[in-house]
Amino acid sequence: MSTQTHACIVGAYEHPTRKADDKSLAQLHAEVARGALEDAGLSKDDVDGYFCDTEAPGLGPLSMVDYLGLKVRYMDNTDTGGSAYLLHVAHAAQAIAQGKCNVALITLAGRPRAAGLTAEPVVDYNIPDMPFEQPYGPTVVNTYGMCAMRHMHQYGTTSEQLAWIKVAASHHAQHNPNAMLRKVVTVEDVVNSPMISDPLHRLDCCVVSDGGGALVVTRPEIARTLKRKSVRVIGTGEAAKHQSGGRIDLSHSAAAWAGQQAFEQAGVKPSDIQYASIYDSFTITVLMQLEDLGFCEKGQGGRFVADGGLISGVGKLPFNTDGGGLCNNHPANRGGMTKAIEAVRQLRGEAHPAVQVPDCKLALASGMGGWMGSRHGAGVLILERND
Repeated sequence: MSTQTHACIVGAYEHPTRKADDKSLAQLHAEVARGALEDAGLSKDDVDGYFCDTEAPGLGPLSMVDYLGLKVRYMDNTDTGGSAYLLHVAHAAQAIAQGKCNVALITLAGRPRAAGLTAEPVVDYNIPDMPFEQPYGPTVVNTYGMCAMRHMHQYGTTSEQLAWIKVAASHHAQHNPNAMLRKVVTVEDVVNSPMISDPLHRLDCCVVSDGGGALVVTRPEIARTLKRKSVRVIGTGEAAKHQSGGRIDLSHSAAAWAGQQAFEQAGVKPSDIQYASIYDSFTITVLMQLEDLGFCEKGQGGRFVADGGLISGVGKLPFNTDGGGLCNNHPANRGGMTKAIEAVRQLRGEAHPAVQVPDCKLALASGMGGWMGSRHGAGVLILERND
């Protein structure tokens, strides 16, 4: 493993709400900020770097720094969808290494459920290729369904194998009192649920929730002065994949490139990872990332996840032990934040006892943002328990 000096995650907090009818978006940001700072044993006066990403017009770092009463010398509002918050951690670590800030606060908040999420696609004609795509009716779910159908055609993957990913998530969610879906489901439950976009069923899709979370990243010298256990950021990677004028291979994602960067920087291999937080907007999102990150060969993801391969204490690679986006929460289409938070819990030994990985020292968090069948970004973190 890497022996370099790295930035440390010293505070983590996930908002317990899943429907925030009585809270504004800014209020959710403030509540998760307070929770993470209290977890770290720091105050807002210690913060000199701030990171957030929000779809709400005008509610970026400038507004939130004012609302939170912060005095900062570094800000970042990188927007790459579900991978954004893993990139925020990476960018915070880079800023700390460059001396741009000492204590970085990263906050996520979303209210899609309270606001009434619509299934209608938003047509933004500022996106260069949207006028050419829109006549064919692209939506988030049918572009992921297209990837799943291609994977099935090319590698023989089955709906039953994809269903095992949801089954594993539900086994973990039953122990999370805040999870939206706590009922353990079977493969039959998944494949018999209504078809949403062939071959993806309703239970292949993530939940829609309000909520949020926050992380605090600091210089290692500061981490050593705090009473809470910390986690070292030892590897980061980011990448984007586009349509390339129609010359696109649907069988892989940008995680293939982001993961390679992160593993090389950390000096570890996929086989060294004891726990993985994998972005799970859909079951196919998980399957392709597992392959692209090197946990199994391309095309072997179905066999890797089948028969409980991702269930903590049972399978080869425990994943998403909070229930993930498939069962726990998925606020504001920015689920990478919750992936980092659960990885921190595992490395601190603070996950639920039923799903805690024994002596967990090395974890990975992977996020996807955008539409996997079209343009998307990937972010990967490799985190190490700071003994």
